[in-house]
Amino acid sequence: MYNLIKRVMLNLTKEDVNNFALSKNVYLTEEELDFTYNFVKKNWEQVISNPSLLNLERYKEHFKPDTFAKIVKLFNEYSSKYQAFLK
Repeated sequence: MYNLIKRVMLNLTKEDVNNFALSKNVYLTEEELDFTYNFVKKNWEQVISNPSLLNLERYKEHFKPDTFAKIVKLFNEYSSKYQAFLK
């Protein structure tokens, strides 16, 4: 599973991030998109290896309040849904 995720992350584009967000009714500003893309590209390995260590509250100021709430909800949903596959 790790190698599959790694391949996806190596080829991930800002457009991919934005398209995923839009598909979940999350509308990112350009600044939010830049931050999200850079964060994901830089930190994906640490996040999938131990998602419970990620404190999303630290990044709250990078997003509008409604957008941040949607991101937290999506993270929790996907984390609980797929965590068993990442061990």
